[in-house]
Amino acid sequence: MDGRVKPGHDDGVFKLRHYPGFLILNEPSGCYDLKCAERCKELGGTVGKVISVIALFAAIASVAIVGPAFADTLTIIHAGRLIDGVSKTPRAKMSIVINGDRVQSVEPGFITRPNAKIIDLSNATVLPGLIDCHVHLTATFDGGNVVAEQVTRTAFNDAFDSVAYARRTLLAGFTSVRDVGGALSVVVALRDAIKKGHIVGPRMWVSGDPLGPTGGHGDPRDGLDPLLSHAGWDDQVIDGADEARKAVRRYKRSGADLIKIMPSGGVFSANDDPQALLMTDDEIKIVVETAHALGMKVAAHAHGKLAIDRAIKLGVDSIEHGTFGDAGSYGLYRSHGTYLVPTLLVAQVLLDVVRKNPAGLNPSSVKKALDTAPRMQSNLGNAYRAGVKIAFGTDQFISPHGQNAKEFPLLVQAGMKPIDAIFAATANAADLIGDAKDIGSIRAGRYADIVAVKPDPLANIAALEKMDFVMKSGVVYKWNGTPTAAGIQ
Repeated sequence: MDGRVKPGHDDGVFKLRHYPGFLILNEPSGCYDLKCAERCKELGGTVGKVISVIALFAAIASVAIVGPAFADTLTIIHAGRLIDGVSKTPRAKMSIVINGDRVQSVEPGFITRPNAKIIDLSNATVLPGLIDCHVHLTATFDGGNVVAEQVTRTAFNDAFDSVAYARRTLLAGFTSVRDVGGALSVVVALRDAIKKGHIVGPRMWVSGDPLGPTGGHGDPRDGLDPLLSHAGWDDQVIDGADEARKAVRRYKRSGADLIKIMPSGGVFSANDDPQALLMTDDEIKIVVETAHALGMKVAAHAHGKLAIDRAIKLGVDSIEHGTFGDAGSYGLYRSHGTYLVPTLLVAQVLLDVVRKNPAGLNPSSVKKALDTAPRMQSNLGNAYRAGVKIAFGTDQFISPHGQNAKEFPLLVQAGMKPIDAIFAATANAADLIGDAKDIGSIRAGRYADIVAVKPDPLANIAALEKMDFVMKSGVVYKWNGTPTAAGIQ
């Protein structure tokens, strides 16, 4: 087998049609082709499973050629129900025409075109690729001692681990993410490797390590022996407007897409107060002005009301967490057009960690988690009812990567309508990132980032936790719940 995509053929039972990037190893006839997984299983085939060394190398080789192989051909998805990220009213029996990596048109009915590849999702709900606006693809919490890991792990550990985390995130249906905390050199390299097709993962917008003051949330020295030192630990610490301006410019030079700041204390860090305002107005103002002048948006980690309100007034684009906001804060969100990224999943998981393994956390984090986490859900419900713009974000690193969709039921439990929770992870998230012309909806000209689930997520939002189909830029990475040849890289 030479690794090229094989044309459909007649195996004596039914006519096989190939689907972009989906490898079927059909054992009885010994053929390798592309077809609906359930029908293949009826014939005794295996799906997405490499059964020989030859098949393994063919699958790996196919990753490099999947994109070009379909660059000049049409693919048509038959969508049983379509939530397109434009209208909040789903449409039935729609066709999505894809040319290369972009959507060419969306048309009513199940259409065909000469020589077009047909993907039959007529029994599924089809949605735009999901977007998580708050992840940390280079980090994870596995129950170990966070203080020990801070002084034993290196950026090389993070880089190797992030390859697996990126793949899991994409296969969960998240085709785009905003990474708002990780070594800048690592996340830039990860973003670029995904863009070049060397690594399987979502398209990324990255901030690098957040900027904040000495002793604030994000200062790597917090809670450690003050005599300890590490090259790079001071790069993210800013004290005063001049340091803030220079840091933003340095981040831009190094490849950052956006800037994240830490105007309030945090929960996972040692000895700081989530309610405290830790950055001066001048520091926040200069970060925002410099970033915006360079075409970069600014995300502000803020739990306490004072930090939330000051950051919004000074022009940040999003508030991450926003735990202790109130009616006055919600008015500021609306008048300034600022997004709230609520990150309910991290609060839920952190509470579980505190109850099961508090010894693994900084001692001060345990009390802060118990005080902060329950408030985050009620705050979201209040903000949503007050008309605040919501963008989906999980703060994914404590919960295992690839479980991002567990945020959806938490949003709905807090009071969001299922369709609004979906829009938070599609149209709204794309608007916050600043690339709605490419992502967040299924319409002409957008990337062919498309996912599908068989149950109706408007009836049961938890259906999004088990993604059946994942396409990014016209390449299928998951089909019938199983990674394709492109997805097993």
